[in-house]
Amino acid sequence: MAAGPARQGPGSVVVGVDGSASAQEAVRWAAEEADLRGSGLFLVHATDTDAPARPVVRAETDGSRRTGREILDRTAAAVTARLPDLPVVRELSGGPPFEALRHAAAPSGTIVVGHRGLGGFAPLLLGSVALKVVAAATGPVVVVRGDTGASPHGAVLAAVRDGDDLGCARTAAHQALRRETSLRLLHVWRTVRPPVGRGTARDGLRERADDHARVLSGMAGRLHDEFPGLEIEADGGKSHSVPGALVEATRHACLLIVGGQQAPGHLGPMLGGTTLTLTQHAHCPVELVPRHGPGDGSTP
Repeated sequence: MAAGPARQGPGSVVVGVDGSASAQEAVRWAAEEADLRGSGLFLVHATDTDAPARPVVRAETDGSRRTGREILDRTAAAVTARLPDLPVVRELSGGPPFEALRHAAAPSGTIVVGHRGLGGFAPLLLGSVALKVVAAATGPVVVVRGDTGASPHGAVLAAVRDGDDLGCARTAAHQALRRETSLRLLHVWRTVRPPVGRGTARDGLRERADDHARVLSGMAGRLHDEFPGLEIEADGGKSHSVPGALVEATRHACLLIVGGQQAPGHLGPMLGGTTLTLTQHAHCPVELVPRHGPGDGSTP
């Protein structure tokens, strides 16, 4: 089911709606994002009633679809009341929510999800649908955190691991320009205690610190050249907990951009230990984007 002019393409914003408070926050964020991009907003509700292995009676299917249409219509009306010029498309799917979102976003849209669904039981933990979307994503995904401590007028924060995060930093720069705010590059590395009395080990740690500083300054220089009108701050430092330091930094950010990558022992191409912690505990929305290396010039 669809309503309104479809404007799906590069930069489209697709958001999942299920009637939960978390989804409502995600819709508000997604609508503003679509408006900033000049693209359409796609509202997706999935009933998960089409699975052949799941015995579902006709009455249950009809009821689920009816409820889904009501949620979509109510949500679309609320979006239009706030942003009357924003094209809104409603899509009702009978498949699983994470598959419906991925299908709607293909090939180059951005998926937006709330951090909890109707079945969530712990407010700080990622809901099952959001977890599946993030774990299996091959394109940008935004997890909208609903914490009251978020700073809507803060800087856009980009988490930098190494030179392969240049494409992610470019994404953050474009987001900062859209929001007319500044960009903060943050590079945090884990503290390693050197053996006592080992001068060569201490020298090695100083060399590593210099390497970290060069990565950050080099990336900041590239971005200053590419975005001359953008205010860019570059910070780096050591911490016993890299995820903890990044979570704390989000208290003063309006959006965090972080690159996803395959990590041994973790789910999917986008979900590692640090990214999972950020999507569960950040104080602002988190946008995860694929890492394609320093030559990536994508502008979602």
